[in-house]
Amino acid sequence: AVHTLITPVLTLAPESPVVTTSLADLALQKEDLPPDYRLKDRTVTSYAGASQVFRDLGWQQGYQVTYYRMDTDLNDITMITQEIAVYPVKTVRDAYSLKKEKLLPEEDSRTDYQVPFPQTGDRSIAWREVSTSGITPVVTYTVIFTKKNVYEKIALTGTSTDYELLKSLAAIAAEKIR
Repeated sequence: AVHTLITPVLTLAPESPVVTTSLADLALQKEDLPPDYRLKDRTVTSYAGASQVFRDLGWQQGYQVTYYRMDTDLNDITMITQEIAVYPVKTVRDAYSLKKEKLLPEEDSRTDYQVPFPQTGDRSIAWREVSTSGITPVVTYTVIFTKKNVYEKIALTGTSTDYELLKSLAAIAAEKIR
């Protein structure tokens, strides 16, 4: 007797090209951050809050969350801001390109420059800026990326910053987009 092995065929539902979770669920949560960070602001971005050029690209919805850490004894404050915006699949790349152009530092800047960053989402870029206008220099690390039809910008700014923390937060944020 010949035994035929029957292997069940698994048919996975095709992965959606658009985000299927709510924007509040895409936002970084308190537990995603080091324990000394506190929530400062969490808000939905209104249509009026999106500039015309991005509305023309089909901006659909947005969300923003800000956390901060403060040490008054050391005059030290650090903020983490995450901006999330949803576009049609066909224009998310254009929105990314526009944002990238606006944010990239000037060619001859010695204080602002692009930094190597692990590939995040479908496309990403990161840079570092130093503002020396105050008593203490303030450093800002910013990463922008897209995944599916979502554009995100995460900025870490303050008198003490941690590039490795930004890398881990960007990875967590990208992972939430399903």
